[in-house]
Amino acid sequence: MEQTNELLFMQLVMQNQQIAMMSMGKLKHPVSDKIERNLELAKISIDTLDMLKIKTKGNLSSYEEKFLDEVLRDLKLNYVDEVNKDKNETKEKRDEKKEEKEEEK
Repeated sequence: MEQTNELLFMQLVMQNQQIAMMSMGKLKHPVSDKIERNLELAKISIDTLDMLKIKTKGNLSSYEEKFLDEVLRDLKLNYVDEVNKDKNETKEKRDEKKEEKEEEK
């Protein structure tokens, strides 16, 4: 039973990891076979794993705990990268519009 629970726990973590990675546009959606980006959904998946970590504290094997920590670390780094991409793209668009207005003068 313990081994089954460990496998189910790992599967739950990996499901949320896959949802987050797809939502960040890092993986193709398996049904549409397209890159679909939804950072809000990615954040919900990451927050769900954070909650799981808090709620299971003291009840995980060292392997499960390490696995969950590594998945969370990787997801959070990727999420920050995607948020920064959006910020940079927005800044570049503002700069382009500013340049266009200056050229019109």
